[in-house]
Amino acid sequence: MKKFPLLVAAGVGYVLGAKAGRGRYEQIRTGAQKIAENPTVQSATHKASEAVATQAAAAADVAKEKVTDVASAAADKVRHETSINPAP
Repeated sequence: MKKFPLLVAAGVGYVLGAKAGRGRYEQIRTGAQKIAENPTVQSATHKASEAVATQAAAAADVAKEKVTDVASAAADKVRHETSINPAP
């Protein structure tokens, strides 16, 4: 029964796609290609990629610092607990 909605959705998609036809598909593809080849769009894409890379590096640094702080605090707590309650 779980496959039935998926099959219905695939059937509806097929019918709607067939009605649109190959010509409309080609029209959409050509338009998307023109947009992607636009120098302004390419420049914006490049800037966005650089910004994401920079932010990812910064986030990684912050995460590394946080993990180091938490690990240090946990180690200190274990040492403190061990000094209060030494093993027999």
